[in-house]
Amino acid sequence: MPSIFTKIINGELPGRFVYRDELCVAFLTIAPLKPGHTLVVPIEEIDHWIDVPPELSSHLFAVAQKVSQAIQQEFQPKKVGLMIAGLEVPHTHLHLVPIHALHELDFSKQDQNPDQAMMDDTMNRLRTAVGWNPEEK
Repeated sequence: MPSIFTKIINGELPGRFVYRDELCVAFLTIAPLKPGHTLVVPIEEIDHWIDVPPELSSHLFAVAQKVSQAIQQEFQPKKVGLMIAGLEVPHTHLHLVPIHALHELDFSKQDQNPDQAMMDDTMNRLRTAVGWNPEEK
């Protein structure tokens, strides 16, 4: 059965994409810790990040760095935290979170009902900062 991320990647469920290429996507999480909280996800369904082939892993981290630079530019956090947990969805994903302190990576504090206008604004800001236009193929 496809993961929820595969359904988002395939357009079966909505997603606020900020980047996409032939190997991975980056989209906003539906329950952000902070505005700008983005997931980088390989298109290929791989459950555990330690099973990701080295070339793909390298690509995921390069994309994460690019998206994190956009998050840094747009939200001006002290750091952009990166976390790989993988317990909630069996599909490798990198969490990119703008933070000022380590305690801000507490996933029990996710916003389960974020403002949708804020989410759309965040998506548009990050797309512009990353330089990705979904209309261009």
